[in-house]
Amino acid sequence: QVQLVESGGGLVQAGGSLRLSCATSGRTSSSSPMGWFRQAPGKEREFVAAISRSGGSTGYADSVKGRFAISRDNAKNTVYLQMNSLKPDDTAVYYCAVRLESYSDGYYTRANLYDYWGQGTQVTVSS
Repeated sequence: QVQLVESGGGLVQAGGSLRLSCATSGRTSSSSPMGWFRQAPGKEREFVAAISRSGGSTGYADSVKGRFAISRDNAKNTVYLQMNSLKPDDTAVYYCAVRLESYSDGYYTRANLYDYWGQGTQVTVSS
């Protein structure tokens, strides 16, 4: 089993920064592809950022490219999402997810490719 716990959300002003953390536990969690997704009220869950099992490859949604950075510390079984230059449109519940199976050191952008999800952490950006 794999468990994921997000933290670091909160209320910030536009232009501010937050760093989200996702602590994982369970076998393979430190060497599995990870992703961040977000869901705003009334909208579908959307891809934000993803990282390969080694951390060597990352990918971002166009809406956050250049502002957000995903990273991981496999020794700590933790993945991070550094969010800078936050906008009100970034307001959402942010979820981290893990895919247990990977066949190359790549990343995944589709939500249905992930196996376990955290409970989510609220990020609210005021104008």
